[in-house]
Amino acid sequence: MSIIYWIIIVVVAIVLVSIRQINQYEKGVKFMFGKYIGLMEPGWRIVLPIIQSYRKIDLRVKAVDVPNQEAITKDNISVGVNAVIYYKVQDANKAVIEVENFYYAISQLAQTTMRNAVGQVNLDDLLSQRDRVSESIRKIIDDASDPWGIKVNNVELKDIVLPEEMKRVIGKQAEAEREKRAMIIKAEGEMVSADNMAKAAKVLSESSGALHLRTLQSINDISSDQSNTIVFAVPLEVLRAFESFSKTEK
Repeated sequence: MSIIYWIIIVVVAIVLVSIRQINQYEKGVKFMFGKYIGLMEPGWRIVLPIIQSYRKIDLRVKAVDVPNQEAITKDNISVGVNAVIYYKVQDANKAVIEVENFYYAISQLAQTTMRNAVGQVNLDDLLSQRDRVSESIRKIIDDASDPWGIKVNNVELKDIVLPEEMKRVIGKQAEAEREKRAMIIKAEGEMVSADNMAKAAKVLSESSGALHLRTLQSINDISSDQSNTIVFAVPLEVLRAFESFSKTEK
């Protein structure tokens, strides 16, 4: 009986030592004699000592902060770019078997891909079309990491650092663009004003007396300010009328 008790105690001890807990957000990759034999789902699982081993893989979305990378754009301008990558493990067995350290591998792949992607676009496209550049980087990393069981969800460019000389050039360019728009708007306004004045002149010329009424109205508007000196040009027809009147008197 003592032997049976000892056997039971040893078995219980082995079971207790063999219990491993897999959390809900994890999966366990199980090996026997160094050979992959399957995945362990969340819960308490048995891993026999010595002959079996396992590795837990976190399935939650991870964020990788890609440090600042010096790159040269397609139009030969040096810029500094940093980004953040969001990814998750889809196949835990591939993440363990196919790559030694997928955390490090994703980080290095992201840095290399980001430099290459920046080198394929002009500076203007990099500044104005960040979403397109980010999607291009995401697709390249996702395709390259697919054999590792990694799914890249999103890539966001956080900051683009330009040399001080380039910042001054861009500032001058923006100022010139604003001046250009202002001159175009002013010219368009003058054209509309001239068109309206031409229409008004046509209306005044077609109505007898309209020009004289407009002249009197303008004089009335000016006379409201006592500091103005008004030089009034009298039409020759009026002077001739007075001249003919004086002759009649004689």
